[in-house]
Parts: sequence; structure tokens; C-alpha cells
Amino acid sequence: MEDYKHYFESNRQLWNKRTPLHRQSAFYNVDAFVAGQTSLNNIELEELGDVQGKALLHLQCHFGQDTLSWARQGANATGIDLSDASIEEARRLNQQLGLDAKFVQSNVYDLKENLQGQFDIVFTSYGTIGWLPDLEQWSDIINHFLKPGGTFYMVEFHPVAWMFDDDFKEIAYPYHNTYTPIVTETEQSYTDGSSHEKLTEYGWNHSLGEVVSSLTAKGLQLEFLHEFPYSPYNNFRHMEQGADGYWRIKHLGSKIPLLYSIKVNKPKN
Repeated sequence: MEDYKHYFESNRQLWNKRTPLHRQSAFYNVDAFVAGQTSLNNIELEELGDVQGKALLHLQCHFGQDTLSWARQGANATGIDLSDASIEEARRLNQQLGLDAKFVQSNVYDLKENLQGQFDIVFTSYGTIGWLPDLEQWSDIINHFLKPGGTFYMVEFHPVAWMFDDDFKEIAYPYHNTYTPIVTETEQSYTDGSSHEKLTEYGWNHSLGEVVSSLTAKGLQLEFLHEFPYSPYNNFRHMEQGADGYWRIKHLGSKIPLLYSIKVNKPKN
């Protein structure tokens, strides 16, 4: 991963700047979270199911709300993230809530050097794999940390959504991963228009074929792949909320997918 190190470092600095903004934002609503509100959505709660007593590893956990929500559901939860500021905030929240989740600062690709053990569940969600250039190494990490008989579950924004320009008017980016980063100069976060100094972010789009094939190539068995024409978040431009509570691009309705979820299982033998 030598060639990608400066991309990761730039992204780490970006998330270090965003973390305090997100901690204070209405988007993450930390006050309600501390008071007992879960940060998890019905999609992942229903599709992943009971986590009581299970060891759960959360990849790219940001400042830990979902990790801590799974801990509240009874999981023995561990969260990892590239951003040291995010991990520090996650640890503060864990202590404030009196939970026993663990948090590790690490690039996903370096996790074998920074974490030991295996887990019943590996989980990741909403805006994670687009920060990773190579899914072969990602799936190797997942397989390494899954116990035999364990489950990997992810819910993520659909690669079709990432093909569009910000206004969802034109196709601006490739569907398939070219391994050349999509470079964006940004001084605004997706939360409440919060702004920071201008920073560069590097991302990669991943087709559904690439995601599924990277996992099954490790011997993991696909249980399902689901696609959804909506998002639980008002996270793109020109969104409107439907009667079902979910958000869609106003001028596109349900014509394009905005989310997908995948569940795979590691054979017991």
C-alpha cells in the first residue's frame, strides 16, 4: 500500500478536522444519542438481527456511535477508524455512557498489526469503502477477523449514486474502480453545512461486482444482496422525504438505487 499512503494521510487529516464538527452537529445528534437514542437504522437492525453476546468488529466506525449502539444491543463491540480524533471521541463517549466497547486507531489495511482475535460479526456501513482503493485487501481483512461460522454485513451507498455530479444531473464519475482516486477539494462537511479549512479528499468508486467478487473470492458465502431506491439520511443534494420516512433525489424519485446491503457467511469448516 506504499503508493496510497499520502492519500490515506490526507483523508486522516480531513476526518480529524470533521470529527469535532460532527460531534456538535444536528446530523449526529449526540445529545439524543447519549440520552438513549440508537444511531442504527431499521435496515441494519432488521437484516443483521440479534447481536446479544456476540463479538462484533466495526470497520471504519468514525466516532463510534454505531459501535456503541451495537454494544447497547448486547454485542461485545470493537470499533476501528483511521482518524485518531474520531477514536479519541469514541473512547470519551464510551466512558460517558459506561459501556465497555473497545476502540482502535488503524487503517483497515493495517489492522492485522493492530488488533488480535476473531469475531462473530464484522460490520461496516454508510460511506466507508469509498475511502479504500483495493477491495482485495479489504476482504482479506474481513476474512482474517471472522470466526468460522461468522457473518460479515454491510450497508452502503450505491455506486450508481456516486456516478452523478452533486446535482444529480449528469454522469460525472465511472461506475467501475479505475484505482485512480477521485480527488475533491472540500471545505464543507455533509453535516449541516459545517465548514473547515480547505482540504483534499481521495476516494474510489466500487461496483457491486467488485464488492461481491472480492468477498466470495475469499470463500465467504453470499446470503443476500439487496438494493434500495432510498436513503435513511438527507445526505445528497435535492432530496425529499417520503411518507415512509426515507429520502430520495427529488427529480429522480425511485428511478435509481441509493443503497445496497450485503450479508456473507464464513463456512464453519
